[in-house]
Amino acid sequence: MPVATVAMRGDYAPCMSTPGTVAIIVNPTKFADLDEVKQRAAEVAAQEGWAEPRWYETTVEDPGYGQAKEAVRDGATLVCSLGGDGTVRSVVKGLLEERPPDDEAEVPLGLLPGGTGNLLARNLGLPIDNLADALQIALTGTTRRIDVGRASFDDGDVEVFLVAAGVGLDAETMAAVDEGVKKRVGWVAYVLAAGQSLLRKGFRVSVTADGHRARSQHARTVMVGNCGELTAGAQLMPDAQVDDGLLDALVVSPRGALGWGAVLLDFATRHRLGHPSVKRVQAKKVEITLGKLVEGELDGDAVGQVRALLCEVHESALPIRVQAEPEGWR
Repeated sequence: MPVATVAMRGDYAPCMSTPGTVAIIVNPTKFADLDEVKQRAAEVAAQEGWAEPRWYETTVEDPGYGQAKEAVRDGATLVCSLGGDGTVRSVVKGLLEERPPDDEAEVPLGLLPGGTGNLLARNLGLPIDNLADALQIALTGTTRRIDVGRASFDDGDVEVFLVAAGVGLDAETMAAVDEGVKKRVGWVAYVLAAGQSLLRKGFRVSVTADGHRARSQHARTVMVGNCGELTAGAQLMPDAQVDDGLLDALVVSPRGALGWGAVLLDFATRHRLGHPSVKRVQAKKVEITLGKLVEGELDGDAVGQVRALLCEVHESALPIRVQAEPEGWR
């Protein structure tokens, strides 16, 4: 039976009246014993009256995009990503491009924890360290529509993002993270990598929000977010909401170590004090032009040196499974 039609933004759709077919797209490099993971998922599905999940493994060449499209073509009524934020992004791109056969309802996304950040799951109040709990929510919860960001670097191909796109320190941090260290200490690896780049010189940047051009200024990092909580629980964009139809742009321009201290205090106080080195704006379209080549990133994946970034919001684009009771929704 097709998935129940999802609600418009701000409303929850009822749970699926009859179990359908669940597909799980997994990054196999995230697990030492994938067979054990599959067995646990099968047990949870059986408990909830679903058939055993169909599995699709990602590859270096295709981290989830093609597998998501294939799962929809194979008749999945629910597609779950099991991997890091990069896997989620690739799966979402495939889901947005592949319509179910016979004009059935869109296939919703279920989020299963398998990465270091699990940032979208954190922002939705979903489990980030328990596969069984996360799968149970995906199978029995409700469906909500959230926004999706669309980004292109240097007039290149349009990609999607669920958390944030950016240039500068955050991107340099992603590029510098040692994968071996990340596996051992988790998000602390990002803190260590950021420390290596913290006092590097910044760059000139011009930010245009919904056509209103801001003056060119010096910056150390620029981020465009779809949600507010980032690595290690940092609330860099506290006004960001995943379903408000807006993107939140953040420009950080400290001068030296003392400047960074003031910026960190601003973040720590959830921006109650405010600081001229931290500027924020909300918009549906954000254009960033850089004075030199700067490292870029998309949902935690470094994309290399870029000179420009264009971001737009795709409002209410993605149906996603959340807890049946909307407690903790932000």
